[in-house]
Amino acid sequence: MMFQCVAIRLTDASSVGEARRAGLHLGALLGFNDTKNGELGIIITEAARNAVLHGGGGLLVVSGERSLASVRADVLALDRGPGIKDVVRAFEDGYSTAGTPGTGLGAIRRLGAAVDLFSAAGGTAIMATVAQGDSSTRGTLEIGTVAAPFPGETVCGDSIAWFQEPQRTAVLAVDGLGHGPQAAEAADEAVASFQQHSQKKPGEIISRIHDALKKTRGAAVAVAEIRPLTGELTYAGIGNISGVVMVGERSRSLISHNGIAGHQLHRIQEFKAEWTPSTILVMHSDGLHTRWDLSQYPGLVRRKAALIAGVLLRDFRRERDDASVLVVKERAE
Repeated sequence: MMFQCVAIRLTDASSVGEARRAGLHLGALLGFNDTKNGELGIIITEAARNAVLHGGGGLLVVSGERSLASVRADVLALDRGPGIKDVVRAFEDGYSTAGTPGTGLGAIRRLGAAVDLFSAAGGTAIMATVAQGDSSTRGTLEIGTVAAPFPGETVCGDSIAWFQEPQRTAVLAVDGLGHGPQAAEAADEAVASFQQHSQKKPGEIISRIHDALKKTRGAAVAVAEIRPLTGELTYAGIGNISGVVMVGERSRSLISHNGIAGHQLHRIQEFKAEWTPSTILVMHSDGLHTRWDLSQYPGLVRRKAALIAGVLLRDFRRERDDASVLVVKERAE
């Protein structure tokens, strides 16, 4: 699985074009054919324009993954505008509150393999997926990701990876020390080691990542293994990756030990938690504040995992570091 991400600040009409160009470049790197990349470009353009016109600007994030069988990209447009009062009408062609033709959200809905939206007084988040090939999941879990580099950097020192099979999902969150190219190098090494050892237990995976990162500046890493059929989550972490398990309004923080993978590894310990069909796992780097509370967003936990990740990034991001969020939940039928 190859994970890539680009993030563009939306300020005016010119940034809409910048977002489209960056997204098309990412789509080409991932391997979209001309038709699918064209659809990706249209979705990015309409979502970004909507954020500028109706939300006063915001952030456009495109996260892509490539496996042997498929290519997928999630487009997230995040703004802090007044919100959409009538979401159903907003998706109808011809409806507009800004004097435009009113075809933007309708085009996104028609072209997206999956589309979701969350809107409240604090802003609107729109998510759309473009998929090519066999995108059927081998597991019952839905994984949503979003990442954004330190402002001004062209590469991100945070990264995310996962491995899914019918009865087991393993996920990795990694934060390369600092930011910039050397942080990204450490994150890439961690992802490569995870991919090589993803079928091992979380503690063993972190041990292998530690060995692989000795030639880099090091990173904070956390690995979670979820087995839905047996109702078990196993977690291990080193450094400042935050992990939280939520069931309804109850939440439990998962423990990561102090250290830097690749340099200072005092102890690796696995922790267990129950996994139920209503459980949500959130993992994020210290590019996010930890004071978030999903209960303050009525209905958000029922939305797509990527949409949850995007709202958290929008509202709790620190501007002085790379930032990434990983959300895992049961896939809706």
